[in-house]
Amino acid sequence: MAPGAGETRSQGMIPRLPLLKKGPVVSVLRLQGVIASGSPGRLNDATLAPLIEKAFRRGKPKAVALLLNSPGGSPVQSSLIAARIRRLSEEKGVPVVAFVEDVAASGGYWLATAADEIYADPNSIVGSIGVISAGFGLNKFISRYGIERRVYTAGESKSMLDPFRPEQEEDVARLKELQGQIHDAFKAQVRARRGTRLAEDPRLFTGEIWVGERAREMGLIDQLGHMVPVMRARFGENVRFVAYKQRRPFLSRFGAGLAESALAGIEDRAHHARFDLS
Repeated sequence: MAPGAGETRSQGMIPRLPLLKKGPVVSVLRLQGVIASGSPGRLNDATLAPLIEKAFRRGKPKAVALLLNSPGGSPVQSSLIAARIRRLSEEKGVPVVAFVEDVAASGGYWLATAADEIYADPNSIVGSIGVISAGFGLNKFISRYGIERRVYTAGESKSMLDPFRPEQEEDVARLKELQGQIHDAFKAQVRARRGTRLAEDPRLFTGEIWVGERAREMGLIDQLGHMVPVMRARFGENVRFVAYKQRRPFLSRFGAGLAESALAGIEDRAHHARFDLS
């Protein structure tokens, strides 16, 4: 019997449920390790580009949080990564907030300046706004064992800073000139991004490092704090965190490339040792 005009069919109907409102999204980019081109597992623009793009474009994020833990590395890669983050932030209208873990020093701090705000743990190491170059002089070692170095070049500066010959004053002067140019670019980046928040302190760009509260007083960070409570205070308790991080190379998961991984680990420890973090 068909239902009457005033009746409602109940069998086979799906009850309507209220839609669950999803919380706002914060994309989380973990930037951890030495900054260098080429090597797997390193922070560089080529490997990070897809992750950075996804972090800004997927899910209409309210903000992108950078979890930083880097002692530095390549100034070029630091500049490229930071520039990509700024470009996408401005293009998508998404603010960037950095949270320093153990260390954001040298190139690691360059990455931090890509953020609109920088937070750190009270024990985080921040700064080291300078340029370093290190090597070994082996000329006395090879002469002791009767080894003769033979090098032929076209161009008088082609073998600059050859570790197998005595150090030349003109080579050192040229290196310091190049370091000065990179240092100037680093200082310009920090001034452009931190502006009037920076303290008027002559030690700011000497390569010195600061911890926690002192870094805040110097204007290198904005506040002390951690990602989850800061983001919840800003976007509510139902904020959702979507993580984007580098994956280990496929073969390394099965033990391949162990020698390269071991060398990378040694290099990582050498970088962190400068900040007593090895």
